[in-house]
Amino acid sequence: MTAPSSSSSSASSTSASTSTYAPIAALGDYLDGRFVLPAQPDGAIDTPSPADFSDRVGCFPTATAHVSAAVEAARRAAPGWAATPLATRMEALRRLKAALAQREEAIVAAMSREVGKPTWEARTEARALAAKVDITLAEGMELVRGFSLEGGRLEARYRPLGVLAVIGPFNFPLHLAHGHIVPALATGNTVVFKPSEVAPATAQLYAQAVDAAGLPPGVFNLVQGGGAAGAALSGHADVDGVLFTGSYATGVRIIQANAHRPGHMLALELGGKNAAVVLADAPFEKSLYDVLYSAFITAGQRCTALSRVVVERAIADRFIEALVQRAPGFRVGHHARPDVFCGPLATRAGFDKYRALQQAAVEEGHERLLASTTPDDLPEGCYVTPAIHKVRGAARTGRYLREELFGPDLAIEVADDWEHACRLADDSDYGLAAAVFTGSEERFEAVAARLQSGCITWNAPTVGSSSKLPFGGVRNSGNHRPAALFSTLYCTYPVAVTKGSAEPPTTVATGVRWGG
Repeated sequence: MTAPSSSSSSASSTSASTSTYAPIAALGDYLDGRFVLPAQPDGAIDTPSPADFSDRVGCFPTATAHVSAAVEAARRAAPGWAATPLATRMEALRRLKAALAQREEAIVAAMSREVGKPTWEARTEARALAAKVDITLAEGMELVRGFSLEGGRLEARYRPLGVLAVIGPFNFPLHLAHGHIVPALATGNTVVFKPSEVAPATAQLYAQAVDAAGLPPGVFNLVQGGGAAGAALSGHADVDGVLFTGSYATGVRIIQANAHRPGHMLALELGGKNAAVVLADAPFEKSLYDVLYSAFITAGQRCTALSRVVVERAIADRFIEALVQRAPGFRVGHHARPDVFCGPLATRAGFDKYRALQQAAVEEGHERLLASTTPDDLPEGCYVTPAIHKVRGAARTGRYLREELFGPDLAIEVADDWEHACRLADDSDYGLAAAVFTGSEERFEAVAARLQSGCITWNAPTVGSSSKLPFGGVRNSGNHRPAALFSTLYCTYPVAVTKGSAEPPTTVATGVRWGG
């Protein structure tokens, strides 16, 4: 498939074109407390904004050799940071929180340009960074406080792992990476952050905030780059753990690269193919809105986005008709427009995959109820409108139903009853998020007990998970290292301490001759 094109009048018909935005200057990688431009770059990140191909956000040179330099700096800093009192580490993170808040407008602007998020959504992500610091330093650190038993004779303590690699995704370029970085630093680890190559300017602003917060050199390091840098970092011999959010395929490669090192901690969140179960007694308008909202927010580019909805037959015709009627009301457009719900897909590759899976849906026999189009009244970019398909046939092995689509698309299935709905909803290789819509708490509990998902909602969207709960999934969605509140646990390892007595032994083991 080719990239989308716009009509010749699109540039003049919208006031939201970003072509007048200035490029963002590259400062280089952040190594050992300072920004360093590569002396011998091996590449550059130079991509147009997905919202307007005429907007060149910036050119960021890359050097895979900087990965080792970053890891070495983190390794040197690790003993001192681990020995730093918790109160001092917490104060440093509060300074980071303040520095990020001071850069909110710059972060919002860069994020919107790089990944196409509407301004309102980019601002929501920027403001969520503060809450992550607060939750980590309160409830999160409480999880690794340790405890003692038997009057102090037995103790459980938590220690930092050492040097942690954080590899971030493009859909939440700061929020999800920050969700790893803050607990890693709070628990005494040092960090090397490899952000998504889709959002280098946004990540650079994060490093500038770290610099302004005055963290000791080497405690936090940033290396820009693509797949080669990510592979070099995740497989580096001197890294003690990899905290990754992204695709299942990349997660498998990280596991393979570390298979010979069982002591390396891997925290992998690998996406979902999430389903909602809508029963006959569901609150109709609430269910309708939450399903569409969950499917189309962030242009469907969330790991918790709703991909499938299973509707009980008694209300199926009415519900499906309403879905198709209401879906076009979720407006697609340029991020600077105030009346836009979602922007473009973040990359041309994502656009091409979305289009290919739209075609696969038809080729695999499913009925297209609402076709995705490329609007012609917008700047040239990766824009697509929502699509809806009704699942046909018993075969469930095609790409459309099995792969994570990462675009604004919803597949609808009809179930005979609630038990049939459970079987259809749970027929997935993933197990991240699920929603249940019913007026009965008893029926919700029955359905929830059948669904293998790490996050389950009742009469609520699948997206917008609370940071005060564990966040993760089963099957191909992860490796049982839930993030959010529980992230401090995967940044540490428990130590069991048993205290004996200094007094001479009063009894000895059988078969031991002891004493004079």
